Amino acid sequence: MSIPPQAQAPDLAPDSPEDRLRRFATIWSRAIFPVTATSLTRPEFEQHLVPLARRLIDALHGRHFDPSPAQEIGAALVAVHCTDPDALSRTLGVVESYLVLYCGAGDELAAEEARARCARLQHALAAGFAAALRERTRSEQEAIARSAMSARSDALEALHATETRFRAVFEGAAVGIGIADLEGRVLEVNETLTRMFGGMEGQIRSRNVSEWVHPEDAPQVWKLYEELVRGERDHYRVEKPYYRGDGTVLWTNLTVSLLRDAEGRPQYQLALMEDTTERRLLNLRLRYEATHDALTGLPNRTLFFERLEKALAPGDGKRFGLCYLDLDGFKAVNDSLGHSAGDRLLVEVADRLQSCATGPGEMVARLGGDEFVALTTGPDSEYEADELASRILHTLATPIRIEGRELTVRGSIGVVEGPAGERSPAEVLRSADITMYRAKSAGGNRFEFADAEADARAITRHGLTNALPAALERGEFFIEYQPLVHLGDGSVHGAEALVRWSHPQHGVLGPDRFIPLAEHTGLIVPLGRWVMQESVRQARAWQEAHPSATDGGPLRINVNLSPTQLYHPGLVADTVEMLERTGLAPGALCLEVTESALIGADDDLLKPLRQLAEMGVDIALDDFGTGYSNLANLRRLPVSVLKLDRSFTQSMQQLPADPVDIKIVEGIVSLAHSLSLAVTVEGVETGAQAEQLKELGCDTAQGWYYARPGAPDRIHSLALVDAV
Repeated sequence: MSIPPQAQAPDLAPDSPEDRLRRFATIWSRAIFPVTATSLTRPEFEQHLVPLARRLIDALHGRHFDPSPAQEIGAALVAVHCTDPDALSRTLGVVESYLVLYCGAGDELAAEEARARCARLQHALAAGFAAALRERTRSEQEAIARSAMSARSDALEALHATETRFRAVFEGAAVGIGIADLEGRVLEVNETLTRMFGGMEGQIRSRNVSEWVHPEDAPQVWKLYEELVRGERDHYRVEKPYYRGDGTVLWTNLTVSLLRDAEGRPQYQLALMEDTTERRLLNLRLRYEATHDALTGLPNRTLFFERLEKALAPGDGKRFGLCYLDLDGFKAVNDSLGHSAGDRLLVEVADRLQSCATGPGEMVARLGGDEFVALTTGPDSEYEADELASRILHTLATPIRIEGRELTVRGSIGVVEGPAGERSPAEVLRSADITMYRAKSAGGNRFEFADAEADARAITRHGLTNALPAALERGEFFIEYQPLVHLGDGSVHGAEALVRWSHPQHGVLGPDRFIPLAEHTGLIVPLGRWVMQESVRQARAWQEAHPSATDGGPLRINVNLSPTQLYHPGLVADTVEMLERTGLAPGALCLEVTESALIGADDDLLKPLRQLAEMGVDIALDDFGTGYSNLANLRRLPVSVLKLDRSFTQSMQQLPADPVDIKIVEGIVSLAHSLSLAVTVEGVETGAQAEQLKELGCDTAQGWYYARPGAPDRIHSLALVDAV
């Protein structure tokens, strides 16, 4: 939109918000004052615009964005006689060019969000302007109609005066006026109507009203017309298009009234036409900008949800298929080549996606960032969705050349397919999003179909993740203890602390359900600190309750450490503080670290473990045998115990045991003892298994054969019964 030269902004914006507001109002007044019919001076007009500009800026920065004040501002312009269409065009130009530039700073509003809000404010301002102008014109039309009808009905009593008044209104009206008889023959038109149709009055007079049919006429238009000429109604108002003589389309707000004679018989029809073509084009452009992505030109989230709602509306046999695409590794393109290259990549991807969805009932939209969706509808939507996802991956496989580089584009797609009417758009999109991440977790560059059970698991994981912080604060976690038993004499050597979550809805959850989530969110550090604190306190309580217990008492408490805890700088200090506060000897604490966490560990990672080992704390290598089992690394690791993974001893639950497993366990035990390491075995479930491990020289064991994890008061009352 063009802005007059005198309205152009200086290079530098003023310093204070009030200065920027005043400057914006100055630019605005200079732009529209020349086309405003007002008795105010330009400075007075500018002062009138200041509060309107302030409301516009407040709407831009609103915490909960509401564009409705802009509608009132558009109406206020009409109220001060700023009714020229060029005034609206210039106002929209000023808002587009200078609102964000002068008044967009001062808070944390992102540039992209500021521009989006500015566009919606433009749309609302134009809508308010149009509505106010239409209401003003409608009032004029009604006054004109009343005058026209009054002039016709009083013609016999005051012909001269009425004719003069009617002619003045007829010729000077700002809207088009035409009079026709009840057969539809045009009798008279004013100059405004002639201009609206291209300036050829003869062509208008030669036409019959019934010939002005247009393909986009509303269904009720001609029904209302027939009712009016029959005398069944006195007037009607519709939006109607007409073809001009040159083939272009004229859009109007049409009001048709029935004129009756002195006896009340229908005599003429009077048509009042307001030209709305420019306003309609403006609304269409604003509608397009509001429903299409500015970068790629694809439909945006708003338009996609409109289409998806229609596709999901109940109907016999209706089905749909939705493909939710996320580009793999797009962030790396932005980080390495810049956002400009990333934008060009998105434009190329959008063009390729459009070439994939050309069938009836298919569309592609951009939801934001590097996320796209493709929708298909049809009776065989499962096959069509499969084909559409395959086409998308195939077309993305060809490298894209940007800035002299060929970039390989990969994508992960979640596909949701099914009958319409069963799920809401939000539910369908959530399922597609979950499925897309499942495809990404499986390696990417693939598509997966939605699975209700997988969706439920993902939703449950999400709910557990959100509930974790509050669960720790509310004390929903508790610890069960599983005894560690000497294989030599069957006495209790200690216990392993195993954390549980008493969830209000899901019941008691084992660590496999929430420890990975705690690792992912970082909550594992405070949770692990609480577990160690409670376990150390419990070990000290056992010692105080059984002061004479030596061989049979729980002399050691085993606590698991996650990889994240190993990296935490406060590990050593927290451990020392807990031991000193409870009075538990360091030798009564054993920290279990998985073998996989120490694969490739450097000296910095091993330093806190070495410090704890030098204090006397035992370090156990948990799940030994499940990693790379680099036995040479055992010499450099500060461990004193190997916990053999249960996979090596499962075959020993019944005799005869697998001789290969026996040889492996025998070799590991021999190696461990030669390095002065004790060997603990997990998962002992039968007496035969315990006897075999005892013969192989294993030192301690734990498992259901001895006891399941339980309350701390059960540690000293073991009942040895085969679990299998």
